Amino acid sequence: MNGSSAQSPEQACQAFVDWLDRRVVAAGRGDGLDRLEVAPSGTFWLGRLACEAEIQKAAGDERSERLDPCAIGIRLRPASPPPWSMTVTVRARGWVKDDKDGPDPDKRWWRTDLVEEKVPVLVGANGGSFGSAQLAAAFAAVGAPGLTAEIRVEVEDWHQRTEVVVQLVNTSPEKGLTDSHLYETEIEISGLATVPFQMESLPDSFRYERDVPAYGVNVGVDELKPGLFRSTDTVSVQTSRPTYWDDTYAKPDLSFATLARDPLPQLAKLVDALAEYDDAHWSPAVLDKRHDAKGWTDDMRAEADTSAQAVIAELDRLRTGLALLESTPTLLRAFQLMNEAIGDSTLGKYSDWRPFQVGFLLSSIRFLAEPADEAKYVDTVWFATGGGKTETYLGLLLTAAFYDRLTGKIMGVTAWSRFPLRLLSLQQTQRFADSLASAETVRQNHEVGGAPFSLGFLVGQAGTPNKIVPTATAKDDDVTPDSPVMPGKYQVLLRCPFCRDENLRMHFNRQRWTLEHWCTNKSCRSVSRPLPVYVVDQEVYRFLPTVVVGTLDKAASIGMQQAMRGLVGPPRRFCSEKWHGFTYADRAKSPNGCLVPNCQGSLQELPMDPKRFAPTLRLQDELHLLRDSLGAVDAHYESLLDHLQHETTGSRAKIVASSATLTGYERQIDVLYQREGRVFPQPGPRAGESFWTVPTSQPLRRFVAVAPRG
Repeated sequence: MNGSSAQSPEQACQAFVDWLDRRVVAAGRGDGLDRLEVAPSGTFWLGRLACEAEIQKAAGDERSERLDPCAIGIRLRPASPPPWSMTVTVRARGWVKDDKDGPDPDKRWWRTDLVEEKVPVLVGANGGSFGSAQLAAAFAAVGAPGLTAEIRVEVEDWHQRTEVVVQLVNTSPEKGLTDSHLYETEIEISGLATVPFQMESLPDSFRYERDVPAYGVNVGVDELKPGLFRSTDTVSVQTSRPTYWDDTYAKPDLSFATLARDPLPQLAKLVDALAEYDDAHWSPAVLDKRHDAKGWTDDMRAEADTSAQAVIAELDRLRTGLALLESTPTLLRAFQLMNEAIGDSTLGKYSDWRPFQVGFLLSSIRFLAEPADEAKYVDTVWFATGGGKTETYLGLLLTAAFYDRLTGKIMGVTAWSRFPLRLLSLQQTQRFADSLASAETVRQNHEVGGAPFSLGFLVGQAGTPNKIVPTATAKDDDVTPDSPVMPGKYQVLLRCPFCRDENLRMHFNRQRWTLEHWCTNKSCRSVSRPLPVYVVDQEVYRFLPTVVVGTLDKAASIGMQQAMRGLVGPPRRFCSEKWHGFTYADRAKSPNGCLVPNCQGSLQELPMDPKRFAPTLRLQDELHLLRDSLGAVDAHYESLLDHLQHETTGSRAKIVASSATLTGYERQIDVLYQREGRVFPQPGPRAGESFWTVPTSQPLRRFVAVAPRG
């Protein structure tokens, strides 16, 4: 569009959502349709009411009544004792069927004009019925004689305060009409002074505003303005897009370039701003004021004090992380190299961190300097979907990888990242590959020693081969170099992680016995060698890539596959044959423990202290999905992984998780890992508010709930 009518992309998205919302409601209610070929009761599924006689005939069948109710209503709490006066506006339509010789024989059903009647109500403590004759006359006037309805008011005293339920009830006869339903029904109540309900299902917490102005009966309800309530066939909630910094505080420069060059001043500015915020929102004096203003109970104040302690503990962890970077040159260098790598991998997309991401890095980085103590805790990144959790733990992962290389761990697995079942997508794998490729470029540029950074893809035979078997000895289900699906079926990268070129080719290298991804871009810095990605299980065990990504269920193989030893501790030996890699237990088909078929090599000592082969990190994505039976089964394997690593190396891996919900996370972490759970960031002083996010007026998502009839 041109001129003044031009829309921004955000406005266009909002307009589309508005249109879609209207179209769903119109389709469900029949808005805009004047005639039908078929009965409206089998067509419209919003805004309709069955007749009361039909519901009474099926007395006791609650399911039928919920699916096709005879009434809609609004539940209110009057502000004064009876009698109560109010005006109830009723809106509804009927559908009538013409005789066969009517004006439109192909579409015999026609919709009446809208009935809109204001029914005055004056009711006492016993309730009553109102407007029956008025509404019957209104339906007859629009061409639907016989349709009847009434306003029925019920008074309930079984709660702590008196409640009034105002309902529109379809009292039409079950027989004698072409259709006894009412359609496009709506009621509106005005003139009654009310007080809000307290939402009982919400925790009695200092964070929440628990007031609810009214409840709908078989419908939603909107408060259009104080004292004016209207029923609605849909309940819509609009969330707002957050911004990631409160301009009340001096904003630090958290660009990748600055944190790669001179991070300490900016990190100190971030920690100082958090300390200022915590003092302004969590100090005892501030909580005292809120306690008095909101009328908190003793339990609510105790919860606020406990939350304040957790917030201060979080601040202390950030201060500890900053102090470690200031006092530990190797850790500071690893942090700087990580920022350079992340900056390279995200080039052209974004150039800086969101503050909460840096906050998490600072709060958790202690595990590298003091791994034994930090292993007692599981740190969970808690943030809304799309907030940047994946990039956050990629930053932590690369920091650990650089720190490993700088402190003598020249090879082996730094991190094993697992996704619940099939939630590991190719896009997720690509993000890991991009980050590691950038880290490898940075490693070479800064002459950091050790093996190249590499990625392992460990999902099992349903996705990639467990092993590749020589054709001569293969069985029916085995994958061989000559299998029809080889090698193209097993491409897991969408593009080259070094140059972003999408023209990749797969190749099986018989000499090295490896299934390889190759970039075909002649100007790519990786053009002369295969990409550092291993997708066959046995190759992962042979080369122990820096980061292994896979699915949760793969852990079950540790009881059957002896070569998984390399994911929790040291392999047995190193094969003398070039490109054969690490070896494991002797087997009939591999008498020297090498996993390459028919290997004749000898065994060599490991080129590094065996204890350093212990993985530094285990990352768990979407922790909230590890519940019920899945969590119960996985808990056994988590304990086994911990035991095997401790037995072979004397250490335990640090566990870091991401989650979109906090519900029950402490108990969940205790059951899964037998460790103490910590979450970052701590929830703010009010729901939807914290130091790390500030809501804006820009829309993010709209949630629309509908309850279909029939």
